[in-house]
Amino acid sequence: MKSSRVLSSMIYLAVIMSLVLAACAQPAPPPTAAPAQTEAPAQQVTVAPAEPATQPPAETQAPPAETQAPESKGKVATFIWTQEFDSLNPAYTNMWFSIVTQQLWNCWAWAFNEKNEPFPNLVTEIPTPQNGGISSDGTVITMTLRQDIKWSDNTPITSEDFIFTYNMYMDPKNTVASTYPYDKVKSMTAPDATTVVITFNEPYAPWLAHFWKGLIPAHILKPTYEKEGSIDKAEWNLKPEVGCGPYVFKEWESGSFARFVINENYWGEKPKIDEIFMRFVPDDASQTAALKAGDGDLGAFIPISDIPTLKDNGVNIMTEQSGFNEGWFFMINEEKSHPAMMDVRVRKAIAMALNREALNKDLLLGLTNVPASYWDALPFWNNPPLENYPYDPEGAKKLLDEAGWIDANGDGVREKDGKDLVIRHGTTIREVRQNAQAVAQQDLAAVGIKLEIQSYDDTIFFSGYGENGPAYSGKLDIQEWSDSPAFPDPDIYYWLCSEIPSDDNPQGTNSFFLCDEELDALIKQQLTQMDQVERQKTVQKINQIFHDKVYWLGLWQDPDVWAISSRLQNVTISGVTPFFSIAQWDLK
Repeated sequence: MKSSRVLSSMIYLAVIMSLVLAACAQPAPPPTAAPAQTEAPAQQVTVAPAEPATQPPAETQAPPAETQAPESKGKVATFIWTQEFDSLNPAYTNMWFSIVTQQLWNCWAWAFNEKNEPFPNLVTEIPTPQNGGISSDGTVITMTLRQDIKWSDNTPITSEDFIFTYNMYMDPKNTVASTYPYDKVKSMTAPDATTVVITFNEPYAPWLAHFWKGLIPAHILKPTYEKEGSIDKAEWNLKPEVGCGPYVFKEWESGSFARFVINENYWGEKPKIDEIFMRFVPDDASQTAALKAGDGDLGAFIPISDIPTLKDNGVNIMTEQSGFNEGWFFMINEEKSHPAMMDVRVRKAIAMALNREALNKDLLLGLTNVPASYWDALPFWNNPPLENYPYDPEGAKKLLDEAGWIDANGDGVREKDGKDLVIRHGTTIREVRQNAQAVAQQDLAAVGIKLEIQSYDDTIFFSGYGENGPAYSGKLDIQEWSDSPAFPDPDIYYWLCSEIPSDDNPQGTNSFFLCDEELDALIKQQLTQMDQVERQKTVQKINQIFHDKVYWLGLWQDPDVWAISSRLQNVTISGVTPFFSIAQWDLK
């Protein structure tokens, strides 16, 4: 084996393509129902499309225009979505595409502006110790609601809706995506129609980032709950015709499109655009083709490599920091992981064997950087900043030798105690990820590690433990995807030992099956620290553990990249609540 690899960009890309083509020769996973999220833990409620989405004849061909609803009138903005919603009920999804869409038709207690600063929405002011909204010991938060807020059917929004939402999350008969953070609440009461009092067992620092991302209307779903004992199968989950945002749900044709029209009873600023039409396309290439052809006004999660060609076609690009980084999540569990994954020397060797700088340069045109920390996008919490493991294949080989993994039979793959060093790596079918897999496979092979690569449809990859999904059932030694802390908060509750999926806890979000008692204690500690400086010190300790024990390995920084047509005007976007100013947007 060669001790090092120095490739020009052309040769490097040639290696990528040859490996990708070889991978493509393998049978693809069967077509599935509505695609699930690529960037967040999975939800198990899905919508079966009438027909499977089909691939365009060529990557440069835009999706057919006949999906446009004929009854659309007035100013219609077309959003191109590469993933279809799994559910529109906020309690049943963690999918980014669903969560941001809810900002159109649902309402949040507070939102975040283009500087990612919170501002009141349903409440008269953000609770603080100074205004009496947070108790001196940090365990009680009091929200005062505005008196003019109402649902789209003109029913007033009251504290009853907040209490009902909390109860729906916490009732075990509802199979919600996660009970976090509501399971941190000791009690929730409503002294009157405009007051909500949340009492915690102990101070809960990240409350602003986690709470009230969408309400559930009590007057709509309470009858279903009382009759069925659950809202799992409520029609509103997929057809929320009563909402409280600037727009209201109109139609969802699964596998094709969804429509949201102006909420005539909206209590806030009336939108300038009459309708938001969301077209679902199967992949990044289809989205880029639609935007280039002028068939879409907005697209999200634009591949970095597509930015130049979109700009050349008159499409504006906006980049907003949202805390996301693409990375490798190492599964470290004695029962499920390859035994080599339990040795930190092997994990460090993997980090040193992968030429991440070259990967960024060649796959992402040098437009992004390698994150050294899971908190790279949060400078205050990533302080002091860490340094990346260097690209050092010779150093990686020495570590593997020390760990006892030797290529004794000369087949190019190291072994120990009769077991080959074959690591299972899985990600979604997004093109840049498959290319990254091919590069990583080559890099790791150079030091004697065989990377067995698999790529899955999003729905399959993020299927939960109960659905035997590859990540959440422990089938992958390394998972690749993009995620962030609870931006703009540093919380990472899903690494807690209590979040490990099991038969008793099928909704667990710790797909890494990692239980580090020191890490666990620090994560719990930072949750209770209301003092920012003290919490910063704790987060830095967590950060150092991540680095030293190689629990996560950053590939590239992954801010939100938005493509916006020249006819879409007055657009401002937040990395937390992207559509906070949607009522002010306009069409040329």
